[in-house]
Amino acid sequence: MIGRRTGNCIAAAIMTVVVAGGIAREARGQSAPIPPAKPQITAAAAPPSVRCHRSGFRILLDVGHTADVPGAISAHGVAEYEFNFYLAQAIKQALLDAGFDKTTLLITATAPPDGLFERARAANAMPADLFIAIHHDSVPDSLLQTWEFEGQQYHYNDQYPGYAIFVSNDNADRAGSLTFGKFLGKELQLHGLRYTPHYTLALMGARRRELLDAEAGVYRYDQLVVLRAARMPAVLFEAGSIINRTEELELATPERRALVSTAVTAAVEDFCAARARPERSRSAPLQAAVPGQNRGGKLTSDAAAPR
Repeated sequence: MIGRRTGNCIAAAIMTVVVAGGIAREARGQSAPIPPAKPQITAAAAPPSVRCHRSGFRILLDVGHTADVPGAISAHGVAEYEFNFYLAQAIKQALLDAGFDKTTLLITATAPPDGLFERARAANAMPADLFIAIHHDSVPDSLLQTWEFEGQQYHYNDQYPGYAIFVSNDNADRAGSLTFGKFLGKELQLHGLRYTPHYTLALMGARRRELLDAEAGVYRYDQLVVLRAARMPAVLFEAGSIINRTEELELATPERRALVSTAVTAAVEDFCAARARPERSRSAPLQAAVPGQNRGGKLTSDAAAPR
């Protein structure tokens, strides 16, 4: 989720927390079925005009939040940061296996707002060809309910499962951001996942967002620092709702992470191939979608983003 402990041994610390009481509960959930992946364009088979030079395509995967400021707390009491870390690791491995050798995992210890600019600076310094911020979603506090699990009270909302993809109109390559967002959303749909429409509802108040692509589930959120300050195509990907008691258990499974990783990798392959073709423009303004149709200020911290 956008908006809500770490040192030099970050990975070890994360492993300790997870086994102690979070994502280790995977066995309780039922994993989503994994449909056959669609045939992928390979470097050997693709014609020169659409060939993706994977070994030179630089991808930065940003693990959302920090160990000390871990984001949302799930319906079963697990920090969002743990979900983000494990999914980002799975996506990185899938991309490496697909030949994207210059895929980097970004783990930031600095709390927001400084840490948000630090993430963008790291992407710009590479420089990355694509920036993907990995998050998991929640809902505004006004929509939360309370339940008891293992003797503890936690908050939940079972109404709005699904992923969401955010892009910024203030990104330096806003057209590229929207293009990748569409590729990603369509791949997730092909793998049986659906996006959440609740960001379009009036009950979201100030957290309501424009739906740019009503088929792929891409929303516009200009003020996100990590997207606005990045000088390459950038998306923030909410992989699903950890405040939804059923979806949280699915998101905690290796099967669901593998499914999402496959979809992300296919979207990156499509985007890399598209970037190999001559482009008309990379700076066209983003247009909001009309629900039901397939159409394509200021800096704020992620802490102010929709939950």
